[in-house]
Amino acid sequence: MAATKGLLVLMRGLLAAWLLLTALWAHGAPLDDDFLAAREAFRNGNPARLEGHARRLKGHLLEPYVAYWQLSMRLEQASPDEVRAFMAAHRESPLSERIRLEWLKALGRREQWELFNAEQPQLVTDDIEVTCYGLQSRLRLNASEALPEARPLWFVARDLPDSCSPLFSALISSGMLSSDDLWMRIRLALERGQVSLARRIAEWLPQGQAPEPRVLESIATNPAGFLERKPLPGLKSRAARETVIFAVHRLARTSPRQAATHWTRLAERFSAEESAYVWGMIGYLGALRHERDALDWYARSGDLSDLQLAWKARAALRARDWQQVLAAIDAMTRKESGEPAWRYWRARSLKELGRADEAAELLRPLAREFHFYGQLAQEDLGGRVTAPAAGYKPAAEDLQAMSRHLGLRRALELYRLGLRVEANREWYWAVRGFDDRQLLAAAEVARRFELYDRAIFTADRTVELHDFTLRYLAPYRDVLKTHTAQLSLDEAWVYGLIRQESRFIAGAKSRVGASGLMQLMPGTAKWVAGQLGLKNWRWAQVTDIDTNVSLGTYYLKHVLDKLDGHAVLASAAYNAGPGRARAWRPDAAIEGAVYAETIPFNETRDYVKRVMANTTYYAHNFHQQVESLKARMGLIGPRIVEREVPLGDTP
Repeated sequence: MAATKGLLVLMRGLLAAWLLLTALWAHGAPLDDDFLAAREAFRNGNPARLEGHARRLKGHLLEPYVAYWQLSMRLEQASPDEVRAFMAAHRESPLSERIRLEWLKALGRREQWELFNAEQPQLVTDDIEVTCYGLQSRLRLNASEALPEARPLWFVARDLPDSCSPLFSALISSGMLSSDDLWMRIRLALERGQVSLARRIAEWLPQGQAPEPRVLESIATNPAGFLERKPLPGLKSRAARETVIFAVHRLARTSPRQAATHWTRLAERFSAEESAYVWGMIGYLGALRHERDALDWYARSGDLSDLQLAWKARAALRARDWQQVLAAIDAMTRKESGEPAWRYWRARSLKELGRADEAAELLRPLAREFHFYGQLAQEDLGGRVTAPAAGYKPAAEDLQAMSRHLGLRRALELYRLGLRVEANREWYWAVRGFDDRQLLAAAEVARRFELYDRAIFTADRTVELHDFTLRYLAPYRDVLKTHTAQLSLDEAWVYGLIRQESRFIAGAKSRVGASGLMQLMPGTAKWVAGQLGLKNWRWAQVTDIDTNVSLGTYYLKHVLDKLDGHAVLASAAYNAGPGRARAWRPDAAIEGAVYAETIPFNETRDYVKRVMANTTYYAHNFHQQVESLKARMGLIGPRIVEREVPLGDTP
């Protein structure tokens, strides 16, 4: 009887919390139009119109945004007291950080160093423009301390803001940037194909020493044509040699083997350092394209970057050369070798080389981490992958506390208005300092409002207390079950894929034009709609949940059948296209984990590993018989040439 009464009290409390949360979501502020119009006035630079809407929005939950827009528009004229008053009043909102960042940039431009120096330590965000302003300020007071800190910025291989230029001038004037340093940054720019940046960097060289801009532009479009000229120009000057090096590197991006042939002929005309540098680049670009000679090219190289070493390790994995895998990982910086991928593959290398005890020492801590490599490590140690038991469930009072949290209330209001970017910022700022209990309560609030991406994001941040039913949410299960059953698809795998694709945001849109839960591209959706015989198909239907899942699961089943029924290949195909998934197959069978590790596209490589790890956790949550991750990954057989199709996202 007492237990029944306690349960009723708990249920009433939960119901009260839910009703309060629902009221917050559904009240439908009558001033929505004013708020959205105020935002538009800010974006259009119309302060008078903004002021009119601001008067009507006094006391509104989102009034801080209106105040921020007004202050931002007149920041150049605002007094320090006014700016600081705004930041103090809104310290619990990301708006305080945004106005601080804008103000610091304005102070730096005006060289108001005293105010700048007082405010910069409060900035949380890393911003290169502000960093350079800060070093400018310190340069006035103590050049010998500021310049060594500024020097690493020179080797950033991208365009940097104008605030960094005075630092570079000072570095050159003081002799802290040598001619080799200037050429190194030119090389870094050319490695990335940024010819215009290389030209600007070359302006720092002494008169007459810069490479010919028109030649660089020509090489960028036709490197083979330049290298096949007879004879090549003289190679006595640094500019001439770097031009040829750029041509070989540029050619290696599309044809490492052809580049290697040219460099074999040319290398003797270059220094040992230059030759080793080029072989390192050819080895790296060859490994990216799975060239069987990549390790031989690497063998002729010198010092390698972490990126080059990563691909040397990957080339060795495909070649089953565990000694070279280990050597490449051991040569990495501590930061890079500490990444889960390289901790795992180092352990595997040791195990394959007969050093099982050393391998186990690396695998044990890795096996306690919840990701792809943690699962592999657990299985290597003889264990089974399971999700941790939920250590905590928020009570009614926890949900009520979250419902009163001002930052979350603002985020919920922004989500209601469809302002997802601003809402995400507000949500992140609100939860950034939460402990595990608060995170799980906030995640539950997000789940109840069907903000599934925020629920997953928030539950993912816990350190000791976990709830994998929140981390691996399974909404729309009635819809998914119908379609996966009809097509004989593994429900856990489909959920693992959707979690990675859209985090269950029904209206999700990617930067490349994919839409909906299963992130369908227009061409794919149209093709599948035709296969299914959908009448009057319109692209606007793609965000309808049932329609999107119907189209997406059909296409997923299609690529699965075309790729030997292998989930790893089908996952890669779903993200990067079936042609690429086939082209990445090896010459001889390899582990599925090695195939995933050696996918050349960063996004797809990460995607496949996450989808497969997600699948294991979903299978556990669905009380399926949990197949080991290694069994799911399986073996990837060799490519079959006659079945190849052109690369791309073709059905």
